[in-house]
Amino acid sequence: MSQQQEQIRTAVLAIVKRLAPEVDPARIIADKPLRTQIDLDSMDWLNVLASIHEKLGVDIPESDYGKVQTLDGIVAYLAEKIPADSLE
Repeated sequence: MSQQQEQIRTAVLAIVKRLAPEVDPARIIADKPLRTQIDLDSMDWLNVLASIHEKLGVDIPESDYGKVQTLDGIVAYLAEKIPADSLE
């Protein structure tokens, strides 16, 4: 995993932890659907996506929701959208 991907992963996990404080980020399985692992309803999930937009500046359109179901998917999606030097 690149440094950029690691930074994105850390940021996403921080967002999840803020919105679902009972979640242990170490227990999240990166290639399993995130929403079901952390038991978020649709409004909470939209809050996660809105927080990603707010913190990382990437808007995830509804048409791309299928690409951001897992932690790995979110990291890969954001890595394509965020310039590598913008996270430093």
